[in-house]
This record gives sequence, C-alpha cells and structure tokens, in this order.
Amino acid sequence: MDYNKTINLPKTDFPMRAGLPKREPEMLKRWKDQDVYHELLKKNEGKPLFSLHDGPPFSNGALHMGHALNKSIKDFITRSYAMRGYYTPYIPGWDNHGMPIESAIIKEQKLNRKAMSVPEFRSACHAYAQHYVDVQSEGFQRMGVIGDWEHPYLTMNPGFEAEEVKVFGAMYKKGYIYKGFKPVYWCPHDETALAEAEIEYQDDPCTTVYVKFPMHDDCGKLSGVDHSRLFFVIWTTTIWTLPGNLAIALHPRRVLRPGEGLQRRGLYHGRGPDGQGHEAGRLRQL
Repeated sequence: MDYNKTINLPKTDFPMRAGLPKREPEMLKRWKDQDVYHELLKKNEGKPLFSLHDGPPFSNGALHMGHALNKSIKDFITRSYAMRGYYTPYIPGWDNHGMPIESAIIKEQKLNRKAMSVPEFRSACHAYAQHYVDVQSEGFQRMGVIGDWEHPYLTMNPGFEAEEVKVFGAMYKKGYIYKGFKPVYWCPHDETALAEAEIEYQDDPCTTVYVKFPMHDDCGKLSGVDHSRLFFVIWTTTIWTLPGNLAIALHPRRVLRPGEGLQRRGLYHGRGPDGQGHEAGRLRQL
C-alpha cells in the first residue's frame, strides 16, 4: 500500500529542496532584468527624500565578513525606508586613496616602491584600486544589495577630487581652516601618519634621562671651540615630552663654560616650552 496516498497533504509547485546556490543567482538576475532599483525610485518619486550616505570601503582586497555586515545593514535600512514611502536613492562608493591600497599592492605584487617613479607608482595603485572596485561591486550585488551600481562614486575620479577642492576652498573662506600645533603619530616602517586608536603603549622603566642637543649657532661667543663636539646637556623626568621640545631655556645671568664632564652641582632648573620642568647643564665638549 502507498501510504502517501492516505495522507491529505497540500499540493505545491515549490521544490522539496531550496537549492539556494543555484536559485539565488537566477533571482538576482530576474531582479536586475526587472530593474527593481529604478522601479522602486519611480514608485516613490516626489515623496520625502531619505539618502543614506555610504561611508566607502577601501578598494584594496576581496570582501570579508565586515563588508557583508556593513552593506547588508545599509541595504536593510534603505529598503525599510522605501517601504515606508520615502524616495531612497542609494549611491555606493569606494575610497581609492591612502596607505591601505599602497600597502596592499606592495605586498601582493612585490613592488619596490622606492625604485619606481611617483607617476608609475600612482598608475599602478590606480589600476589596482579599480580592479578591486569591480571585484567588490560584483560581490555586493551577489549579496542582493540594490543601488546605482552603474554609477558609483570613486574618490580617485577627477570630478570627485575637484569637488573636494571646492569644498575645502569654501571652508577656508568661512574661516574653518586654520593652522595649529598637534602631535601626529608617525610610523617610520609604513611611512604614514597613525590614528591615536592605532597606538599601543608599552611600559618603560626609565624615569629620568640625560639628553645632549648639538649647538648649531653660538652667536659668535665660542669661536675657539670645536662646534662638532659641542652640546647642551639636559636632564628630565618627563621623557615623553622630548619630541615636542622647541628650545632649551638658559638662565639669563648664568655663565656657562665648556667642560669635559657634567656634574650635579653644575645643573640648574628651568621650565621648557612644553610647560614641564627640566634641568639644563653646562656646555659639554665631548
């Protein structure tokens, strides 16, 4: 007996297995042929605008889970606002400048950047960035993210760069651009500035240090001394302030003489440009 015939089951045309690896590309192609994105814009044309600015990823490699999470959430938001009746244009974009791209191409293609001219290296970076724009765009569309993928914004496009210059000029005219002093962390290995979030500190047991500073101009006071061996020596307990030092403060009435050694009694205390207390010693000829 065929027991299947004894059970009253609903009739359906749905396949028994989902088969998503095979069916998803077919669904995405159908949506693309139907131009779902522009049809959605036509449906809500003239209604309140909701524009989600896409903070761009770097075009320096294949997609990873962070890209998938980022773009999926943005797609959820844009679609939900479209369902609520908003006009929702979505323009994807890519950041094509900076050390992430330069570092990636140097590692991947084994380039010797120092042996290349600046135009050659920039051209190589441009081609590399464009390649991964195409790779990532295909991946995002495979995820089902809808948007104007035919007209993304790229920071390496001359038109985009021109608009940045215009905005900078407008900010300057309004007084928003000014010059000031701010410590900027620098990585000598990658030859790039570092964000504060990238800095990791290591405890150093050093509490005090003597530092010698070469004398570049004696104002004609020490003509008989070998300047190549002439230094000012300071002592400080705030070692971390040394990179910000601008000058060494000397006592206006203290007479300094070149000497072979530095003794504790020859030290005097002063306050440096960083606001910290320092002690400077007599001239030392080494």
